[in-house]
Amino acid sequence: MTIQHIASVGTYLPPWGTDAARVVGRDEDVVTLAVAAGLGALAGVDLAEVRKVVLVSRDLPLLEGGNSAPLLAGLGLPANLLVREAIGGGPAALSELGDADAGTLVIGADLAPAGAAAAYVGATGASVRTVDRINRSMPITVRDGHGNTSEYADPRLLRVRGINASIDRLDLSQPIIAAAGVSAKDAASFCEGTPPALPTTGASAPLFGIAALVEGNRHGRLLAVEQGAAVLSEFSVGTAAVVRDERAAAPLPKGTPAPGAGINIALPSYDRNFDAKTRLEAAKCRSCGVLIYPHRFRCPQCGSEGPCDIVALPREAQIYSMSTIRGQVPGLVSPYSLVIAELGDSGVRLLVGTTGALAGSMKIGDTGRLVFRLVATRSGVPDYGYGFLPALTAALDTEVSA
Repeated sequence: MTIQHIASVGTYLPPWGTDAARVVGRDEDVVTLAVAAGLGALAGVDLAEVRKVVLVSRDLPLLEGGNSAPLLAGLGLPANLLVREAIGGGPAALSELGDADAGTLVIGADLAPAGAAAAYVGATGASVRTVDRINRSMPITVRDGHGNTSEYADPRLLRVRGINASIDRLDLSQPIIAAAGVSAKDAASFCEGTPPALPTTGASAPLFGIAALVEGNRHGRLLAVEQGAAVLSEFSVGTAAVVRDERAAAPLPKGTPAPGAGINIALPSYDRNFDAKTRLEAAKCRSCGVLIYPHRFRCPQCGSEGPCDIVALPREAQIYSMSTIRGQVPGLVSPYSLVIAELGDSGVRLLVGTTGALAGSMKIGDTGRLVFRLVATRSGVPDYGYGFLPALTAALDTEVSA
């Protein structure tokens, strides 16, 4: 099987939960997790060289309608890029990585435990090669098309007839040094030395494992298993960048959901505003040079109706004004904070919600960055945009009164 070169790896863990298991915030889902990890892997990469994005998860937000458009928008990639959405866990993600061509970004994202990791395949870097794989059926946990989950609660059966039986059928001529999809105790039982501790067990787990192997300058075989299916890959050390977005864990803030039905979505408006909300791009008037966000037919500065250039807005931001809302709004959880964020030196200001910190814990002048988030879910449709993530979240422990 062919050898692929990993040029860079990005990881993301939500700031909520515990060190043992992270949980998603109310404004996060698999797409926002994937964007956060993907941006880390693409840091320093010429985006013109990206040819394909593969998203692997068992928790895709939309099984009809697709998740490609917001994923590409959040990553800042062209809307015509090829995207493959694959339903699967660790073995599926490791297989996709082993079969990927140069220019492919492979992302694995999980909701429980929550986390995402991405690897960009380039011309050079650390190498990974699929050594062996086996597909067996041991459906301890099943989920149907309606989202109903059933479990055959027998962890010993899964370990003996599922995981161990699959490992016995693989090529074990070389020792395994890292394992994804199993507990730390089980990984230690069949790995040589001390395997890296991984924060997830699903599609992102083998990619977290690769990040740990790169940082530890280790080489050997990496195993990914899931309910009887297994993939074994050979990992060789090479030069690869690792970008981690992993803040310290804190308990998920308490909130009160508002009673009543949420606000319905208007799809024509959703369509008109999609690019402006998700791509964070402004129009630059060719006549006077002012940045226009969102794009308008006529320049508000000079009145020109001529063509404009599209430019990316900076994501570094500072709070210009803010307010904390404690009243109940249908479809939202109170309290929550809104800020007017000034984007770098662009002169553009945006009204956005805050994320990754307790409501009311920030103040005017605080710096941070805009991050891709789930603004709301209306009529079952995920509505994406941006949230303000403060640079320092020391205020996570105590909410400040408004």
